[in-house]
Amino acid sequence: MKIKIAILGSTGSIGKTTLQIIKKKSNLFKVDTLVAKSNYDLILKQIRKFKPDNFIITDKKNYLRIKKIKNIKTNICYNINELNNKKNKIDITIAAIPGLAGLEPTIFFLTRSKKILLANKESIICGWKIIKKIANKNKTKIIPIDSEHFSINNLAANHKNADIEKIYITASGGPFLKLAYNKFNKIKPDQAINHPKWKMGKKISVDSSTLMNKILELLEAKNIFDYDFSKYEIIIHPQSLVHAIVKLKNGITKFLYHEPNMIIPISNAIFNNNVNIDSLIKFNKKKDKIKNLEFLNVDKKRFPIIKILPKLNKYESTAIIINAANEELVNHFLKRKVSYNSIIKYIFQVLKDKNYKKYAIQKPSTLSKIYKIDKWTRQKVKFLLKQND
Repeated sequence: MKIKIAILGSTGSIGKTTLQIIKKKSNLFKVDTLVAKSNYDLILKQIRKFKPDNFIITDKKNYLRIKKIKNIKTNICYNINELNNKKNKIDITIAAIPGLAGLEPTIFFLTRSKKILLANKESIICGWKIIKKIANKNKTKIIPIDSEHFSINNLAANHKNADIEKIYITASGGPFLKLAYNKFNKIKPDQAINHPKWKMGKKISVDSSTLMNKILELLEAKNIFDYDFSKYEIIIHPQSLVHAIVKLKNGITKFLYHEPNMIIPISNAIFNNNVNIDSLIKFNKKKDKIKNLEFLNVDKKRFPIIKILPKLNKYESTAIIINAANEELVNHFLKRKVSYNSIIKYIFQVLKDKNYKKYAIQKPSTLSKIYKIDKWTRQKVKFLLKQND
């Protein structure tokens, strides 16, 4: 019996990596559903290569173009509601649509999946209560596949909150770890998306350069795991080989080490840690990298977003506001409408707004409430940008 799999965000870095695994182990998988948006050529290639039962294309123009192509047996849909009703559950869903846009598809597939591998920070940060409730109701197993949370999940699995002294989440430091401070105001998008270790999408690469991705990962960890938020700490690890460290009160410190390649956490999550990684990818085993591990404190001048940490656990929906503001500002930066240094500056301005607390204290119990808080934040960002034109 083949493993039925769905990939939400099939043309992104996580989606493409998952399809690499499926290609290598094609005898084990049946691709049920793929979801993507704007990469027409890659969407068409994936349809022809993997022959999914369904392909949801959320960009109207691409949907209409592909819908007209003859001899495609895949059911081409414009949104998830057009999917054929099926009684049989999908075995595994990879949820990797970036941004808040990934929340609704994730919720939809929670009801029809036995196991869901979560790689969408924004969904976890903004809609965790809804996700958890639906997962429990449908007996859907949730496994985080961001390398840091995958590591924590493995390292701390048999330990209670009382056993743990510290949980360190590592950051590579991104492309500007050693850049002179006086050059930060001249940073361009093509520099910020050029990550030295990971091959990722543009938005997450920018987040890595500002260290915002680690702020989001702390918020993600706060939701996924039952450990005190005060126990988490961010440290810089330029080699990107150790992804999390758990320091226990019994004097033992454990870390999880693996090459900076998402095939490792994704394949281990798919196969329940029972996989021969050599069958999927070849690494240079002759080079002993474990001797060159560095761990550094975060430079607050280089990464000013670290000053936001005291605010993260104050109000229930602060996370939604931080995420929305950052998402909007990174989008403006990639379009060269704001400077690199402005991203963090404007996020702090949103948190100082007179109406911030009014939205931050609201409980994110429904999608409509989450979208309301998200909408206010994005409008506030646009207002601040307009004021400073």
